[in-house]
Amino acid sequence: MIHITVLASSSSGNAYLITDGQTELLIEAGIHYKHIQRALAFRVVSRLAGCLLSHEHRDHSESICSLIKSGVDVYTSQGTAEVLNIANSHRVKQIKAQERFVVGTWTILPFEVEHDAEEPLGFLLANQDGDKLLFATDTSYLRYRFAGLTHIMIECNYALDILYQNVSLGKVSVGVKDRVLASHFSLEHVKDFLRSNDLSHVQQIHLLHLSDNNSDEERFRREVMELTGLPVYVAKK
Repeated sequence: MIHITVLASSSSGNAYLITDGQTELLIEAGIHYKHIQRALAFRVVSRLAGCLLSHEHRDHSESICSLIKSGVDVYTSQGTAEVLNIANSHRVKQIKAQERFVVGTWTILPFEVEHDAEEPLGFLLANQDGDKLLFATDTSYLRYRFAGLTHIMIECNYALDILYQNVSLGKVSVGVKDRVLASHFSLEHVKDFLRSNDLSHVQQIHLLHLSDNNSDEERFRREVMELTGLPVYVAKK
């Protein structure tokens, strides 16, 4: 059974602990290393089988060098590794979209996402019990459909009406609005994605990376629950 612990999920930092009861992984390392240490009861190396890193932006990668120094293997794309100047570390395992790899009891399939980063990735994780977890954040589009999902962790950064209202009120600049539209997943995107995928085995949906200014936690949870009839959790810390 998959257990998800949110350490942080916002524009200030993102980090998630994932375990199937046998192999524990960190997805993203966008918070201070001491917070990761505390979350793992200061047993970072003995507990973590690895860290999956989607892209290089600081709110996802802040502690990646500390994790490497501590002895944790990091799985990320060549483009991300090169931008962060970690490509030469023996702890960095460079992965490619559409090429599966195994970490402990997890089989992981990276896939392309659309973001203003060098070589960003999403991840589909499957364990030996038949569970499948989708992790997709910081993307304006998901080109793939996924079968047999049991857990979904997906960005729900903004709602179009809230974003445009904030632009009209002068709270958000046109430049920021354009970047948000080109780089992040909206409530509307999430609902379209869920409609087009098989949810028959899904147990939980986790909405990630909500914008501080352009989101509404209760509304997002309610609308996704009404659409799917599934338990929906908003990761906002």
